[in-house]
Amino acid sequence: MRRVLNVGGNSRDIPIPPIYDGWEQHLLDIDPKVEPDIILDARMLTTLQGSQYDSVYCSHNLEHYFHHDAKKVLAGFKHVLKEDGFAIITVPDIGELFKIVAEKNLDIDDFLYQSPMGPIKVRDVIYGYGEQIEKSGDEFYAHKTGFTEKSLISILQQSGLQIIFSNSGNLEIHAIAFKNKPTQFAIELLGLS
Repeated sequence: MRRVLNVGGNSRDIPIPPIYDGWEQHLLDIDPKVEPDIILDARMLTTLQGSQYDSVYCSHNLEHYFHHDAKKVLAGFKHVLKEDGFAIITVPDIGELFKIVAEKNLDIDDFLYQSPMGPIKVRDVIYGYGEQIEKSGDEFYAHKTGFTEKSLISILQQSGLQIIFSNSGNLEIHAIAFKNKPTQFAIELLGLS
């Protein structure tokens, strides 16, 4: 059975992409309250057994680390991935945010969009969802770095994940990164060409 490590997934109630249907999922989170399979700061992934996962899934978590620590997280992804493994990563698109702010002459406290969590302001995309940080009292919900598509590709390459497919839209960057040349299975599963 194929295995995916969901890094910083926060809750089993938050769905992961359907490509993982039928896979064994291990939830890794720093917060013991969410009852993850692995309680661990993602900067410490290299302390886990190497080459044990077919995929790493990381949605809206990498921005919660300072830039230099995000490099450690990504090195951990490479460490836990099997040789034919891949990582799927989603982060906020700070480049797109800045364009919207400039085009619409928005202030940092102006409304951007409505999310299931509540109204999202410009500052929430930059610094993390303020209401969640305040209510929880947990500073690990704060954003400590930001990415453009170019900077995300660069940090992935620096971590040794060399083969990268990326796209952006709706204030998000999506990347799929491989340790090695993608297998035919991965190409078909992920719809890559």
